[in-house]
Amino acid sequence: MTAIDRTAYPRFKRVVSSKELVEAFTPSEGEVAWARSKVRSEAPDQVVALLVWLKAHARLGYFPKLDAVPQLVVEHVAAAIGVDSGVAARVAAVRTAKRYREYVREFLGVRYESAIVRKVAEEAVREAVTKKDNPADLINVALDELVRQGCELPGYTTLDALVAGIRTEVNGGLQATAYGRMAWESRSRLERLLVVDPATRRSEFDRLKDPAPAATVAKFRARLARLQVLDAIGPTEEWLAGVTAAKIAHFAGEARVADADDMRKTGEAKRFTLLACLVHQARIETRDDVVTMFCKRIAAVHKRGKDKLDELREAHRGETERLIGVLGKVVAGARDATAVTATGRGRPVGVARRQQQLGQSVLHTLDAEGGIEEVAAALEAVTAYHGNNYLPLLERFYLPHRPTLFDMAGSLELVATSADRDVLDALDFVREARDRRAEWIPDVLHVERDGATVTVRAQVENFASQAWRKVLRDKHKPGMVARRHLEVCVFSHLAAELRSGDIAVVGADSYADFTAQLLPWEDCEPRLAEFCEQAGIPADPDELVAHFREQLADAAETTDAGFEANTDLRIVDGRPVLTPRRGGERSASAIALEQAIHQRLPERSLLDILTRAAYLTGWDRHLGPASGSDPKIRGDRMGRYVLTAYAYGTNLGATEVARHMRGTVSAHEISTAGNKHSTAGKVAQCSTDVINAFAELDVAGVWGDGKVVAVDGSQIDTWENNLLAETHIRYGGYGGIAYRHVSNTYIALFSRFVPCGTWEAIHIVDGLLNNDSTIDPDTIHADTQGQSLPVFGLAALLGFDLLPRIRNWADLNFYRPDEAAGYRHIDSLFGDDVIDWELISRHWQDLMRTTISIREGAVSSVTLLRRLGNHSRKNRLYRAFRELGRAIRTITLLRFLNDPRLREQITAITNKAEGFHKFSDWIMIGDILGHNDPDVHERIVKFNELAANCAIYSSALDITDAANTLAAEGHPVDFDDLATVTPYLTHTIRRMGDLVLDLAEPEQPQTRLDLEPKVLFRAGA
Repeated sequence: MTAIDRTAYPRFKRVVSSKELVEAFTPSEGEVAWARSKVRSEAPDQVVALLVWLKAHARLGYFPKLDAVPQLVVEHVAAAIGVDSGVAARVAAVRTAKRYREYVREFLGVRYESAIVRKVAEEAVREAVTKKDNPADLINVALDELVRQGCELPGYTTLDALVAGIRTEVNGGLQATAYGRMAWESRSRLERLLVVDPATRRSEFDRLKDPAPAATVAKFRARLARLQVLDAIGPTEEWLAGVTAAKIAHFAGEARVADADDMRKTGEAKRFTLLACLVHQARIETRDDVVTMFCKRIAAVHKRGKDKLDELREAHRGETERLIGVLGKVVAGARDATAVTATGRGRPVGVARRQQQLGQSVLHTLDAEGGIEEVAAALEAVTAYHGNNYLPLLERFYLPHRPTLFDMAGSLELVATSADRDVLDALDFVREARDRRAEWIPDVLHVERDGATVTVRAQVENFASQAWRKVLRDKHKPGMVARRHLEVCVFSHLAAELRSGDIAVVGADSYADFTAQLLPWEDCEPRLAEFCEQAGIPADPDELVAHFREQLADAAETTDAGFEANTDLRIVDGRPVLTPRRGGERSASAIALEQAIHQRLPERSLLDILTRAAYLTGWDRHLGPASGSDPKIRGDRMGRYVLTAYAYGTNLGATEVARHMRGTVSAHEISTAGNKHSTAGKVAQCSTDVINAFAELDVAGVWGDGKVVAVDGSQIDTWENNLLAETHIRYGGYGGIAYRHVSNTYIALFSRFVPCGTWEAIHIVDGLLNNDSTIDPDTIHADTQGQSLPVFGLAALLGFDLLPRIRNWADLNFYRPDEAAGYRHIDSLFGDDVIDWELISRHWQDLMRTTISIREGAVSSVTLLRRLGNHSRKNRLYRAFRELGRAIRTITLLRFLNDPRLREQITAITNKAEGFHKFSDWIMIGDILGHNDPDVHERIVKFNELAANCAIYSSALDITDAANTLAAEGHPVDFDDLATVTPYLTHTIRRMGDLVLDLAEPEQPQTRLDLEPKVLFRAGA
């Protein structure tokens, strides 16, 4: 049986906040009148009982036992109808209780017939079980559908039994089908994966889980060999035909956390299916790894070429200066020779004589410098690299990669995502010419394939830049092409088109054809109206264009009209100049309030804070085995997961934490919970529970409205032998970036671990789309890394207001809404560039299809923006998003110039984001992520967010208590002053020391601020 606390089955919370009491359990006048009319005796306890059941059913979806309703709720309902709070809610007779339930069902209009309810739940689960596998997730799906259709929720055990039966039936069928498709040889090969090598004490099954190493040449070659071995195991895509990608991922995840001995104990059909899913996932991931390594190696080749060019320039610096001196002498001699206009006898010097003297002067100068040939050779050596064209230097750095690159081209199935196949045709050409030895070869080859003569061409003019053409062609060799340079050129363009999505890899994930993942337009059309309404944009192409055109025109006209009154803005030589505003100082009363609150805050250990938050929010319920079964843990489950969150959130690790636990728990037990019971997704769900509990606090509303979020990254060091780690240009460290979305209420909504070389903007929308908390921001602030033209366009279509700080914003183009638009004061900001509204209108369907697909989860916004972030010369979607982004960025810049409050808001929220980074870095005691697996890196970053959010939640509760205490003592507490008191507290938290796991129930905290005369929720409200 799945534990109820691991599901969303509604129950009363351990802590009922004042906000929830008012919003969910306050009966209206109509409801009170209805209850009094239904209770025959009008006894106070009966009226209270009926109203409690009414509000409880509306909140929970079923009838709880009256004695299970928190006394706080009963007292609140009683007080709302003017009844003494000491009155208990009770029903005298069974028949009366039955009648009351019928009254409530009729009033709420719920469906409660058991057959109907069961059918609704069963249909929902059967549809979801093809994509989900965790029993708790399936129960949640049934709950969502029952609520959507207005059904009364059945008992939990009924739902649990229903889900267990359907899950067993469907999974058994899928596993039997996959097993039946495998030939005997394939089963034998899969079985051998579990054999442990006595020398290395590892099995092939264990090696399947190894993350990709750093992208060196040797490791690139080894990763490609691994792909070839995996492909030879068998056609996993045929065995798993009809199984959804989500289901395959779950089965593979279940196999990933098991060891060889665990797998041997599993039933035969299930064992082979799990192995097949793991191999299938490994094939997909290894293809992605190979392509990523290829792109990194090509980038390294180009970097070494640029470095070599700089080195040659430096080496030739002295020679260049000498040749400049030679030229100076030649010019001086020429000036002297031509200055003589008459002979000593006064006769004019003829032209021939002056030319003779000039020639003698030049020859004398060149002879003095070593002769004509020596000077010519020096000049040729210097001018060979006088420009920025380093491309001729790449061949020497390419040669060590050559065999592996050709092997890769033969191992991957590459397809063009448009009609343009120029690069693939060129790749076909160089593969055919691979064994040729001549330096120059014809650009047209005739080869034999399958008994027929085929012509292949190297049409470099169709895709290569002018710089490449100078290297590839020689006017003295028409129809010929430089063979080795062509290879470098083709593989360089292949890497670029793989990054931009113009070329895709069949059987990959990150490099798959993302356009094939988009929803068909026929599926998007029914969703269009609702989507556009939610996003706040018109659902018609002409109206959409008019909408954004009007926004741009209004923003420009408003800024122009307010220019004279805008004392911060000046235009100097056609460039805007903003006078920075000095930030406001905190008031003396705010500082005094902060000091008074800090004096009343208790000191807590970080372990106690995590335990307290787990008890109050139940965040630990999301952790458990990958199979979805309940964990088999020695001792208390919550305690084990609290220790796990502490070990990973502080980055101390399981071993170090176990050392401080005095033998009560082993490192193996902690690491098992961290590696087998935890995933990044599960930890994110834990954090969501804490965020939701925090959002219920009155003080959270004092700090912010939750509608604004700041996005920023912080560099974290890692080990070097992995594909993600890179050197960060700004921070200088080697590792990755913890990229976080921080609410204006101080709490973090989303965290992700990304490579240093990634343009951070591609993750900005993904964090909001994956935010499952009740805090729902619609405005995003970021730094320069958090913006690009396609991101501006996508955010606008999704209904998000992207307002980043942009470095060198004054140098950016301001686009006019139309050619006729002119402005009295700010016209010099705009060049001749005009938004191409017709382009946006023409690709409206592509824009809507893509955006709806992202909202529906069919394709990741990260995948899309990673492709659109590379300047594709073919991708029409990129051009449409870029054009819309130009309009939105211009609107944003105009708002930034015109609105000082917006600039102050951007500064304030980005300061909160930076404050969260400092706070979470303080909690992360370990200074390096001692692992090479990016999945572990992601998990540690999310555990760190969870630990930081628990500390913020705990501090918010303590600040609430302290503020209430001050008010009760008669001290004035102003909301504006309280808003400046940050929950990023470190002096009240003990991070280390002897770790004592105290699982005693904590005191019920106060969630309500009672700061007379300014109370948020007045008594009886």
